[in-house]
Amino acid sequence: MGVPKRRVSKQRKRLRRAQLKIAAPGLVVCPHCRALKRPHAVCPTCGQYKGRKVLAQEEAK
Repeated sequence: MGVPKRRVSKQRKRLRRAQLKIAAPGLVVCPHCRALKRPHAVCPTCGQYKGRKVLAQEEAK
């Protein structure tokens, strides 16, 4: 098992941990209803995926 020869400095430790931040999910615009949705997923608003109706959405009355 490897044992460090020297103590890791605060700056080196913080530079390494700066990459561990949580990134915001990438969103794209649905071409059918113009709502934001995740890429490669069914639109939660209109229920379409790649131009086809996949989910049946209830009509608002």
